[in-house]
Amino acid sequence: MEGKHMSAFSLYQSLQSELPPPLKKPCQRVKVEVKKKKKKVNGSAAAIVNQERAKRRKIRKKLEKAANKQESKKNGPDNTQQQESVTAESLDALLTELTRVNNSKERANNLFQWLLNPVPAKYFFRETWEKKPVYVQRKNPDYYKGLFSTAEFDRILRKENVQYGVNLDITSYVNGKRETHNPPGRALAFTVWDFYESGCSVRLLNPQAFSSTVWNVLSILQEKFDSMAGANVYLTPPGTQGFAPHYDDIEAFVIQLEGKKHWRVYKPRSEGEVLPVLSSPNFDQAEIGKPILDVVLEAGDLLFFPRGFIHQGNCLPDAHSLHITISSYQKNSWGDLLQKVIPAALEVAMEEDVEFRRGLPLNYLTYMGVQNSDKEDPRREIFLSRVEKLIKKLPNFAPVDAAVDQKAKEFFHDCLPPVLTPDELATSVQGAPARWEDGKVKNVGVHITTQTKIKLLRGGCARLCGDGDAVHLCYTVDNSRVYHKEEPKSFEIQAEHTDAVEFLIHSYPNFVTVGTLPCDFIQDKIALAELLFEKGIIHTSEPLEAPPAVESE
Repeated sequence: MEGKHMSAFSLYQSLQSELPPPLKKPCQRVKVEVKKKKKKVNGSAAAIVNQERAKRRKIRKKLEKAANKQESKKNGPDNTQQQESVTAESLDALLTELTRVNNSKERANNLFQWLLNPVPAKYFFRETWEKKPVYVQRKNPDYYKGLFSTAEFDRILRKENVQYGVNLDITSYVNGKRETHNPPGRALAFTVWDFYESGCSVRLLNPQAFSSTVWNVLSILQEKFDSMAGANVYLTPPGTQGFAPHYDDIEAFVIQLEGKKHWRVYKPRSEGEVLPVLSSPNFDQAEIGKPILDVVLEAGDLLFFPRGFIHQGNCLPDAHSLHITISSYQKNSWGDLLQKVIPAALEVAMEEDVEFRRGLPLNYLTYMGVQNSDKEDPRREIFLSRVEKLIKKLPNFAPVDAAVDQKAKEFFHDCLPPVLTPDELATSVQGAPARWEDGKVKNVGVHITTQTKIKLLRGGCARLCGDGDAVHLCYTVDNSRVYHKEEPKSFEIQAEHTDAVEFLIHSYPNFVTVGTLPCDFIQDKIALAELLFEKGIIHTSEPLEAPPAVESE
């Protein structure tokens, strides 16, 4: 059965004349198969398959004409946004080149610019970010080659423990109705490709947990945004649509990897839906108006749209679609920060200012509240004036830096761990020489001296954060590739070490000698360096050697 489904999938790629059922058929077929599979005990499985194939053959000729008309119409949008073919190095070559870049922030800038080419990143953030969609047509199907593929997706299904609802969703959108068809348990290739052949879309929710390349790309980009960079992969059969029109609460970069997909993007319907806090429910077509962008993405193309912009994508009848959506800036607004600042400011104000501790006026319930909001009562004006006066004093008590640290802790918990370059691997704790050999443990311990040169593994892999009276060092190097699988990673920094850690953070990307760390005693400098090395937070300029063995007399 697996071979059968894969050959059908290959047929979609190679034979454009072999068109699948129209949009409303796949979901019907899914439902019919569920019912008919119960009757296979009567020996009717072959008959069912033949019936379904016969249905396809009858409608293919009709679909060819409709598809040709549909494609000519949808491939003819305004060409003012189209770009000339862009020649760029392959992703593998770029990632290899980035390993030689000394500064992880610079790596992130370079990778992000490659993602956007030929749109300059500065122009993008000034004119487009959080404002409007962008469509980049490259006419270069290999531009994003190596990021992810259907072949890799098939390998993941066969080799990895992919769970329905956790790592993967089976979806359809037929006659204006969005449905999820997830069975319980593990998603195996046998069943997933059966769903796909029946016209369902497949969404891989966290490809970074299974793909080293996606993990690497996202772990670099998260330093560009200082916010979680996530991804979903979407595989859609020809002639179908997997999701209803909706808007998201993230900034979305849609990267077309294989085939093509027709996209329509719509403006936010009201001011209240501009840069929304939460994603929307599914919309009916009548609720969203006319699209402001109507394009067909082909392999190598990019589509960006900000949170709040309604969007929907459907496959044309002659090709499947594989795309990956990279997302960021979820819950990363001024309002999200102020939700942490204002409660903390009130707490400080009540401790330090008696005006915030004075009692409310007697009988204030008789003239305040909704039931009294239309009354003309001078006491209301006095009450509201007092509230305004107290609110204006709040910034004096606002612990903004502490609130930013709280946001940073959340971000560090969201982060992917860094993918180590060969040099970082050789000069970090993961490349330390300790090993088991010839029945003995050899090269135990590392030899850090005041002359050893050290620096952070990444510019954004560690951060000092205040926590009441204590200072903690939060770090990302031990995080999981699975979102929030591990608890947040941090440990308390002793008072005599805080200046040294801060010095190390601000020195990045330069190496500094252990002896220059601002600690009072040499043993404190070496002890701190050894602690950070053992945690994997720093690496050295040269591979460390174990101390020489002492021969016994």
